[in-house]
Amino acid sequence: MSQELDQPRAADRLLLESVRHSALPGAVILVLSTAGAATGLALPAVLGHTLDLLLSGRPATAWLTACAALTCLLVVVDALDGVLAGTTNARSTAWFRRRLLRHVLAAGPRCTDRVPPGDIVARLVGNAAHAGGAPAALAGTVAAVVTPVGGLVALAVVDLWTAVAFLVGMPVLVLLLKAFVRESGDSVARYQESQGEIAARLVEAVGGARTIAAAGTARREQARILEPLTALSAQGYRMWRVQGRSTAQAAVIVPLLQLAVLAVAGTRLAAGELSVGGLLAAARYAALATGIGMLVGRLNGLVRSRGAARRLAGLLAVPATAHGDARLPPGGDGTLELRGITVARGDRTILAGLDLTVPGGTSLALVGRSGSGKSTLAAVAGRLADPDAGTVTLDGVPLRELPREVLRRAVGQAFERPALLGGTIGGTIAFGAGEPDAAAVREAARTACADDFVRRLPLGYDTPCAEAPLSGGEAQRLGLARAFAHPGRLLILDDATSSLDTVTELRVGGALTREAGARTRLIIAHRASTAARADRVAWLHEGRIRAVGPHARLWQLADYRAVFNDTDGTDHSAHDD
Repeated sequence: MSQELDQPRAADRLLLESVRHSALPGAVILVLSTAGAATGLALPAVLGHTLDLLLSGRPATAWLTACAALTCLLVVVDALDGVLAGTTNARSTAWFRRRLLRHVLAAGPRCTDRVPPGDIVARLVGNAAHAGGAPAALAGTVAAVVTPVGGLVALAVVDLWTAVAFLVGMPVLVLLLKAFVRESGDSVARYQESQGEIAARLVEAVGGARTIAAAGTARREQARILEPLTALSAQGYRMWRVQGRSTAQAAVIVPLLQLAVLAVAGTRLAAGELSVGGLLAAARYAALATGIGMLVGRLNGLVRSRGAARRLAGLLAVPATAHGDARLPPGGDGTLELRGITVARGDRTILAGLDLTVPGGTSLALVGRSGSGKSTLAAVAGRLADPDAGTVTLDGVPLRELPREVLRRAVGQAFERPALLGGTIGGTIAFGAGEPDAAAVREAARTACADDFVRRLPLGYDTPCAEAPLSGGEAQRLGLARAFAHPGRLLILDDATSSLDTVTELRVGGALTREAGARTRLIIAHRASTAARADRVAWLHEGRIRAVGPHARLWQLADYRAVFNDTDGTDHSAHDD
């Protein structure tokens, strides 16, 4: 079971925040619901008195009018309550989604490291909608309590002995509600967790659709995706059993209570202590006081909201990246230093006390076998991840102390599989902390050898990304162009040229050493030619720097040459970490 099931306090705090956010509409819903409950409570008394007047032959026109007015008022109040509850649910759901989306983006890769992307989507979409119903459900539940409590009080006013008869069976109703909340809460939490697991597996499969098709494993993948469906189904049936059992128990208990009240009321009528109208009122108030069905429905909504809030709180528990207010020294050359860097994932140590310096204005190629920690080091160097121990500085300033805007303007990054954000091809290149003009976008595209194929697209740089059929190499060139369009003090290329052909890689590699705009370059290299063009090479082995020096000197070592023998000509589609 996931940690979200152990976070009831955080979930309750989150729900309280949503209630405060929707305080005004929630208060109006409460007033309307209470008004509806009060109208419903007044109606039996007016009906009873009207019946007594009619039986005695006295005029009852005014009371008949009052009955009609109360009935119409009840209909209007219920309609307004329904409309406002719907809009409040929508506003509260939007509030949850905005808050979660801000946090997910602020936490960055930490979120996807801890929670699969599909599960994150399930929480943002489904769970946020369930949690968004909490303010209206809470207001409705408070008002729903008014009806049975008011019915009991009114029953005592009509005749005290009928209220006593009802109170004898009241503890059974309370125990029934308590058992329902406890069992349904656990089943709802497990049900939502299974939904998230299915969503996570589905997103993984959609992302790897080509691999699945090529491998001919569609049936196997379908079985893997739907594996949690058994648990989902079990919890779904369990929820229905809990609700059905509670409803069945209520179906037995409620009529017995009403019969007890009617028996006492009939006895009181026979003794002349109660009128016929009083008997009618007592019967109606007994029905209102035993309104367990309404309470079960309201509580079921709150239970779902609380279960969803636990999953949302689990996502919010992932710490967002904290930033400082330091400034980089003006005129710095982009010197990058990593001291004592240690990164662990579970029981595995990926980087172990690593020290590395990249002098300002130079290029450093990072090479190593698959799994040696290259991508992790690149993420730490650009502060897409924080090390468990150690410090990363740029021009002597720790990256942790830089404001987000300063950090992202100073450090540019390109990846193996760049996300084509920005709407259009030109917007994708311009996407970043700054906003380069059209001339800068085109110059960056030329530097990344992307300008030629972009101009061949139907609308050139204005072509929507969804309408641009791009190969893996073309997508990588757009990612490189985006990095070149936002020059800073440091440029990090995380396997960003792996899909380029040899000629294009040679041209881009030359640009990296001459015109990329960034003063310092850290390049993950799989090809010997890429490493040879760098000023120096850092050889990473099992999370530690084994050697640093010019490629030509390291090439004399057989173990170093073996690194490229293992990687050259192979598929580098997956990250090495």
